[in-house]
Amino acid sequence: MLSVTSEKETAPDTEADPDVDLAVDGDSAATEDDAEASEVDEVTETEAEAAADTQDADTQDAEADEQAEALDALVEDASAAPRPKRGRILAALVAAVLVASLAGAGFLGWKLWQQDLVTRAGEQAQQAAVAYAQVLTSIDSNKVDDNFAQVLDGATGEFKDMYSQSSIQLRQLLIDNKATAHGVVLDSAVQSASKNQVVVLLFVDQSVANTNVPDPRIDRSRIKMTMEYVDGRWRASKVELP
Repeated sequence: MLSVTSEKETAPDTEADPDVDLAVDGDSAATEDDAEASEVDEVTETEAEAAADTQDADTQDAEADEQAEALDALVEDASAAPRPKRGRILAALVAAVLVASLAGAGFLGWKLWQQDLVTRAGEQAQQAAVAYAQVLTSIDSNKVDDNFAQVLDGATGEFKDMYSQSSIQLRQLLIDNKATAHGVVLDSAVQSASKNQVVVLLFVDQSVANTNVPDPRIDRSRIKMTMEYVDGRWRASKVELP
């Protein structure tokens, strides 16, 4: 049995469907448009973001500038406001330093003045002690009363009382023995000193003669004399032979 196949059934479809092509072309074109639109949107978004970032940066810079200006203004106000107060504080400090300096200088001057008083007292007492030691160690039996008067005039306190008590017996002994003596101060030094009392050390050579020893002999003595300032004069209050 024979079968007949028609050309229409067996012949391949060699011609494209124009509707299909148009549809494909349309889809492709749409896809390309969408891609281009996406790219444009992305570019637009990027530019927008960049612009926003730039605006934010400008805003931050502006805010930073405003903050800096405000801080500078505060600093200026703060530095300008307390100037009078700082000036008063500085003036007070300068005044305090000046007062302290003057007080220190005054105290130092007072100390120097006190030391000068003590030094002068020592010098004056030393001179008085040297002169008095020569009076005390010199005697003339022919002028006993004058010698005793000079000794008592230069004495005070304990030594004056002691010499007054012993002078009566000593006077007659000197007259009977025709005693003579002459003292010479070889050296002297201040041991201690204050404004009203000075201790003086003296080294004295005394030449002594009497009826029993007609030829003078030399007695060397070390005398410790305490001088006190009494009635405007330096007087001996204590005489020791250490």
